[in-house]
Amino acid sequence: MASGSKKVIYAALAGNGLIAITKFFAASITGSSAMLSEGIHSLVDTGNQGLLLYGMKRSAKPADKEHPFGYGAELYFWAFVVAILIFAIGSGISLYEGIKKVLDPHVISDPSINYIVLALAMVFEGVAWWIAYKEFAAIKGNRSLFEAVRQSKDPTVFTVLFEDTAAMAGLIVAFAGIFLAQYLAIPELDGVASILIGVILGITAVLLAVETKGLLIGEAAAPELAAWVSEQVDAAEGVDRLNEIRTLHRGPRDVLLAVSIDFKNNLTVGKVENIIYKLELAIKERFPEIKRLYIEVQNKRHHAEEVRKAAAARKREAR
Repeated sequence: MASGSKKVIYAALAGNGLIAITKFFAASITGSSAMLSEGIHSLVDTGNQGLLLYGMKRSAKPADKEHPFGYGAELYFWAFVVAILIFAIGSGISLYEGIKKVLDPHVISDPSINYIVLALAMVFEGVAWWIAYKEFAAIKGNRSLFEAVRQSKDPTVFTVLFEDTAAMAGLIVAFAGIFLAQYLAIPELDGVASILIGVILGITAVLLAVETKGLLIGEAAAPELAAWVSEQVDAAEGVDRLNEIRTLHRGPRDVLLAVSIDFKNNLTVGKVENIIYKLELAIKERFPEIKRLYIEVQNKRHHAEEVRKAAAARKREAR
């Protein structure tokens, strides 16, 4: 999955870098605000792909004394930074340029250059979007797009897909704005197109921020993982009761699993150790993404009391 994510990011990085150069060149010649906004958009996207690659590299660092659970969550942090940059720089500057153009309109010189650049950009962006979509479709399965994004633990693929989708929409808006500004002789429409591009980027940034915030705070692993572990524990010899299972994604392929089990009272310590060892082997073999596994031996009555006290403490803190 990591190699697939990098392929998506590298494709978007190359495409956006080339597109940004051509858009800025066209904007400098024609004076189009929509084209300048598109150039800023592509430049921000290029930087964002660099940040995602940096986040992937940082997240692969091994655990150390200062970070005993590893650096997997760094990818989530940099994905959140990407969302902020799209909103603050991409959307903000596009809105500013659009409003300025509406208040001080001027005719676009030689708009044919813009049309050529936009057409090339659509080809480049279309290729990058298709690569990102194929990678996302491979993990989406039969789920809806919304469900797949909500349940995905790898922000690299859906972030690039969202960016490329926003880029395609922005190109269409820019093309329409420049064409209508020329055809209707209303130069303000070029600025309106820039404003709409800013709105598109703002919506994209908010959607990405909401999803990556959940990952950054900490989301549970897929329900299928917890269900399989529960079945294995219930079927294990010597287990009286499964008290609780808790999972936490530290990265796309880095899961922390904590299990509380009440064993039968007639078992020796050595027997309990053997059962735990067998469970650990089976669980990690089935789910290699589980990097940290903790099995706690706990009486069900004591566990229930602990849960009750924790709920009461949360209730007091909420007041």
